[in-house]
Amino acid sequence: MTGVDTSGTQQGEGGGGDETVPADAAADPADDTGRGRARWSDRTGRWRRGWWPAAFALALALLMTLHSRVPNRIGNLGSLLQTFLPWVGLLVPVLVLCAVLRRSLTAVAALLVPLLVWLNLFGGLLLDKTGSGGALMVVSHNVDADNADPAATARQLAASDADLIALQELPNETVAEYEDALAADYPYHAVQGTVGLWSRYPMGESEPVDIGMGWTRAMRATVTTDFGDVAVFVAHLPSVRVQFRAGFTAEQRDRAAELLGGAVSAERQGRAILLGDLNGTMNDGALAPLTSQLRSTQGAAGAGFGFSWPAGFPMARIDQILVRDLEPVSSWTLPGTGSDHLPVAARVNP
Repeated sequence: MTGVDTSGTQQGEGGGGDETVPADAAADPADDTGRGRARWSDRTGRWRRGWWPAAFALALALLMTLHSRVPNRIGNLGSLLQTFLPWVGLLVPVLVLCAVLRRSLTAVAALLVPLLVWLNLFGGLLLDKTGSGGALMVVSHNVDADNADPAATARQLAASDADLIALQELPNETVAEYEDALAADYPYHAVQGTVGLWSRYPMGESEPVDIGMGWTRAMRATVTTDFGDVAVFVAHLPSVRVQFRAGFTAEQRDRAAELLGGAVSAERQGRAILLGDLNGTMNDGALAPLTSQLRSTQGAAGAGFGFSWPAGFPMARIDQILVRDLEPVSSWTLPGTGSDHLPVAARVNP
């Protein structure tokens, strides 16, 4: 026979009722053994859940904070990380999902750290900093050596109404097509090797710039604008490759950046513009010889990341417009032209 003890305990059957169970235990559908509705923490270890997503979150924050310290000695891993650094932030929502599934307050709190680090690095790029006007509009475009319709690409670029158009990856056999298509709007132009510059303003003599390639992929010219002379560099730095055994092969690109940086440093003209496919982003420490002395128009006056490559699904901005002693007013990407790169454009003031 079952008896009820009014003192708050239930008496078991048989054996004289020596076993007693707290009455509130039966009423609690979620005890510490994990039965019933899941909790975000247990009674004895409120912060013990989700240590591994929390640890991963802190490691991710450390990686983003110290990205410039990741060495290039093994497969140029530092440059590879820095090229796609903004995309590392996609790991944060993945970890958020893990934290929610684990119901871990610890992991959720830890995830604030990489989120704040990412916002510190890239939050400014999400703001629209574009202005109106601008005394000089410039466009840079890697037109792709395999471009099926160079004349159409040239006409599309001319329709942007830019004052200067810099082109890279110009095969000798298609230069004439670009010249013919741009002649009406750009009476001044120069081509050195596989790069060229077209201008509405008078240009002085152009000259090749040695970037250690063995053939010409960089040039310099003086353009006389309404506000004075500007030194204009056009460059196409060596390509980089991601290979299973060799990693991120960028040694030739890095050496070319050093040589081009030396040419810019030696430039006596105060106002200078570098237009080109640098095969690297502004985060890439290997481009420091350039980024340390020139300012990115996209970073200063753009809206968003301004990714330019690959054209079908842009994931990185490797096409750059960098300036010295000029004030960026706006910076953006233009629609695709049939190349594997998007054109990039900017307006600047003296």
